[in-house]
Amino acid sequence: MYEQPALYINGRFISAEGRATQSITNPATGEILGQLPHATTEDLDQALAGAQKAFETWKRTSPMERSAILRKAGDLLRERVQDIARNISLDQGKPLSEALAETDKSAEHADWHAEEGRRVYGRVIPPRQADVRQFVVREPVGVCVAFSPWNFPIGQASRKVFAALGSGCTLVIKGPEDSPSGVIALVRALHDAGLPAGCLNLVWGVPADISSYLIRSPIVRKVSFTGSTAVGKQVAALAASHMKRMTMELGGHAPVLVFDDADLDRAADILARFKMRNAGQVCISPSRFFVQRKAYDKFVARFVDITASLKVGDGLDQGVDMGPLVHDRRVAAMESFMDDVRQRKGEVLTGGSRVGTRGSFFAPTVVAGLPADARLMHEEPFGPIAPIAPFDTFEDGIQLANALPYGLSSYIFTESLRTATQASNALEAGMVNINHYGSGAAEMPFGGVKDSGIGSEGGAETFDGYLVTKFITHR
Repeated sequence: MYEQPALYINGRFISAEGRATQSITNPATGEILGQLPHATTEDLDQALAGAQKAFETWKRTSPMERSAILRKAGDLLRERVQDIARNISLDQGKPLSEALAETDKSAEHADWHAEEGRRVYGRVIPPRQADVRQFVVREPVGVCVAFSPWNFPIGQASRKVFAALGSGCTLVIKGPEDSPSGVIALVRALHDAGLPAGCLNLVWGVPADISSYLIRSPIVRKVSFTGSTAVGKQVAALAASHMKRMTMELGGHAPVLVFDDADLDRAADILARFKMRNAGQVCISPSRFFVQRKAYDKFVARFVDITASLKVGDGLDQGVDMGPLVHDRRVAAMESFMDDVRQRKGEVLTGGSRVGTRGSFFAPTVVAGLPADARLMHEEPFGPIAPIAPFDTFEDGIQLANALPYGLSSYIFTESLRTATQASNALEAGMVNINHYGSGAAEMPFGGVKDSGIGSEGGAETFDGYLVTKFITHR
């Protein structure tokens, strides 16, 4: 059964009880799964006050005790993985195999942050005078607010929730209204693991209204946001105007450079499947494909064959490679991109249109022959459309890859160590993947540069945004 959604405030799950609600829809069938309650202003005030009160105790709680709670939550996520993944497939649309993998990664984040939280070290600074002692300590920043996206509903929320709690902070999180079940499952795991009331609070509502209210609150000291660059800039501007720390993981339009000495069959196989993962609704999805001219025809032929062979359908059906887009608005966005492709005389090599009349399905699509000013070449589609273009020299490829203001992820395929090294040095991106996809695990920093964001989540850097540095000296 699909769990009916709720708010979570001060250790209590709260149903609608007269509050405004919105429908949760299965994007594969159009079925209404449930009604999501929107938080009132009073709810937000209670969540903030609860987080502030809990912080006074949680920040002094032993890292060993915090670690035990996070580890227990991770164990519960693994025990419940089948139900959690099924519900994610129901409200977000991705194939069950992808939802299972996402939930498993969330449990890994629980383990990682449980261990890293026990290793928040300061340092001693040698004094200039013998009778002076001076040292640095790192302390939790305070109450945080987080805004997590719908494309990886439990995976992205886990990065924020476990980092905040593992550092000794408390948190109010606004989850994604379109796919809420993953965040609810995450919160329930922590609740059942014994997390004290107020340390974590979950709210829903109109995004602009919720974010404005929470960020403006003097209680809040840190903002974490994952979403589009356009919205992220608005959130960042508001946070900066109130001098709030922030971590921003924003949009990308990841370039792929396939050099003519690459293993072309392997590159095409990897890239075609990874591009269509989660129906292309992935911020680090390979998104602009540049192939050196000598390799172009062979790579494109293989890439198109793999893409055309992918099975599209309900994420809970066996053998499905790609599910629906999260809602019909994303289908309309894909159709708008394809209108521009046709107006600019681009070549549609496979796909290019909606699939069926039921659900939010769009065919895996490959296009070629686009001019540089086509929308697909400078706007992230965030869907299952792959534009491919040739390039000639190394310098040409790097120029094309770095031409946009985004810098989240990037991909290189070559058999030359020299080319790989030179390209990885030249690419303006927070993450560079060479001959495979290797980003996203808990022990790896995840973040971008330029318009793709500020700061990293995961890895040894995971707590940087949640800790303040204090220098102490005495004699």
